[in-house]
Amino acid sequence: MTVIVRDLRPGARADVEGFARVRRLALPFVLFTTDSVIYDLDHAHPASRFRPLVAEEDGEVIGTAQVGMVHDSPEPGQGYVNVYVHPERTRRGAGSLLARTAEEYLAGLGATRLFSWVLDEPANHAFAERHGYTASRSAHFLRLDLADGTLPPLADPPPGVELRTAADFADDPRPLFALDAQTMADEPSDITKEFTDYEAWLEETWRHPLLSLELTSVAVVDGRPAAFSAARTDGGTRYGTVMTGTARAFRGRGLAKLAKNDSLHRARAAGFTEAFTGNDAGNEPMLAINKWFGYEICATEVRCVRELG
Repeated sequence: MTVIVRDLRPGARADVEGFARVRRLALPFVLFTTDSVIYDLDHAHPASRFRPLVAEEDGEVIGTAQVGMVHDSPEPGQGYVNVYVHPERTRRGAGSLLARTAEEYLAGLGATRLFSWVLDEPANHAFAERHGYTASRSAHFLRLDLADGTLPPLADPPPGVELRTAADFADDPRPLFALDAQTMADEPSDITKEFTDYEAWLEETWRHPLLSLELTSVAVVDGRPAAFSAARTDGGTRYGTVMTGTARAFRGRGLAKLAKNDSLHRARAAGFTEAFTGNDAGNEPMLAINKWFGYEICATEVRCVRELG
């Protein structure tokens, strides 16, 4: 049986479904749908040179790679390649072929440093090392049982604070963009980013099919968004928070916890049974907040780095 690597065919529904299926099996704690894969491809920033790859064996998609350039960093020449293989189709050469194809593509674009996330398992570490990658920082995936778990009780907002949803900003989401940009800039990361492109944010974040405006909670102080918890859903029973943060001027007041608790309670009331989130292993404040909610670490991933040339 021969494994081949090729570009994802966005116009072939079965192809995209295979891509999403492999990602869900390899990363069950991250929300993916067929429609979200299509959207991500159609709305990728041109400067990212985004190229999704698939590994195919006898007509079956058994591996995927998300490949592109980091376009929103002031440091040029940074690329990324994230490879995932169907858990029951490993050791067939799909991962190596995907990685090699991705690396050749990125090198041709002028990339000098590559970043790759791998799950924190011995086989994955060995794979990364064989391909010239060195382990850097790590991050945790966390899960919360919304069906049978117990959430902290809802608390009344303190004086001067109001809880709203992102849907309340539908006519003008720019204040949420400013809040998201500031909190993103303070996230622990190997890659420095400049989050300044409002139109790109609208396309990649605000209009994303998985984003739930109704479940995204915003703590507002004197009319200004001060903290938020951005929620995504998969159209079924799974819910995830992809960013929770507070503007620098309002930190230390428990507003992020207030917003996230509000979102979690509404997600449970809407029938969602599982909640997922992720935190950098060094982000102790958010890890503590999520532990308070009852989240438990369900997996860890490691970002690996390879220098080219």
